[in-house]
Amino acid sequence: MIKATLLRQVSRASTTAIRPPTLTAATRLPVRAFSNGVARREKSNDDVDDEKDHHDEYSTSGKPGAFEHEGRFSRTDNTIRVEYPEEEHLPSSRPVQGRGSFHFKRTLSSFSLEDRVGVVTGGARGLGLVMSQALVVSGADVAIVDLNKEEGQKQAQQLMDNFRKENPGAEKVPKVTAHYADVSKPDSVNAALAEILKDHGKIDNLVTSAGFTENFDAISYPHDRMQKLWGVNVDGTYLFAIGVAKHLMERKAPGSIVFIGSMSGAIVNVPQPQAPYNAAKAAVRHLASSLAVEWAHAGIRVNCISPGYMLTALTKKILDDNPELANKWTSLIPQGKMGRPEDLMGAVTFLCSDASGYVTGADLRVDGGYTVT
Repeated sequence: MIKATLLRQVSRASTTAIRPPTLTAATRLPVRAFSNGVARREKSNDDVDDEKDHHDEYSTSGKPGAFEHEGRFSRTDNTIRVEYPEEEHLPSSRPVQGRGSFHFKRTLSSFSLEDRVGVVTGGARGLGLVMSQALVVSGADVAIVDLNKEEGQKQAQQLMDNFRKENPGAEKVPKVTAHYADVSKPDSVNAALAEILKDHGKIDNLVTSAGFTENFDAISYPHDRMQKLWGVNVDGTYLFAIGVAKHLMERKAPGSIVFIGSMSGAIVNVPQPQAPYNAAKAAVRHLASSLAVEWAHAGIRVNCISPGYMLTALTKKILDDNPELANKWTSLIPQGKMGRPEDLMGAVTFLCSDASGYVTGADLRVDGGYTVT
């Protein structure tokens, strides 16, 4: 009985129109601010002004330099200067050990690069050498292109020797050759491509790893060095890409081209100043997108890998000369560590293989999360 009565009362209450109270100026309710649980008191005008001034120092209405930490971790330091070494002073690299042996873990066959020929520019050292090794381990024949052909020949032989050692009894050992090219010069690029086609008969994949960075504040950067940087990083990428694409179109064959960009194409590195390099890598990244659209009709995919800070032999040399950079760089990486060249092996294999058949125009960032913070 009581329950039925309560239900009728609730029903009447829910269907009865409730008129809001009419407030006069004298009875209007004050608007309450959010409370953090601390007892409130009425604030005088002086209190309000003090609080406003205090917080405004954090905004654009405050005085510049009010706090010591302002912009500390987001500015370049023009005292940092790193010139790219001359060829004879570049440290040599070594293939990664233990990455190419037989394994019995199952994976997709679409990751295989057997019966394919890959070209890797800048393939005699650093990231280029490790990515050359990734293609070899995945079954591809590889043409290493480098300014230092002697170093390229040494590494080509070592890659084949390592493959034999880690794959005893293998029916086929990938063929690895070395070729000279100044990637910034059209004639040199064309000559290298002709030599590669003579040795291998075809090209299926291209990885444009030739590139370098220097650290100068923009005002002080010698113009001839800037032109050289753009020539290698941008012109070299473009010239090899169009040469390989032309070959693929003449064969009426699909192919995959992978540009090696940098996270610097999407962010501004700190504290080292490197504006021309950053702009060059942004050009490489957008060139990949543009050519992906232009060549999609021919079955040619073009993608970009953008590495973060990688601990190559050259990076170690830079850190030996500028030890404070290691702490500054890693403090900005969410994973807290620099990458290793072998961290790129899976990425380049994926983008070169059929496993990425519906991926084109993409920028795959391998940076420990640097660019998402």
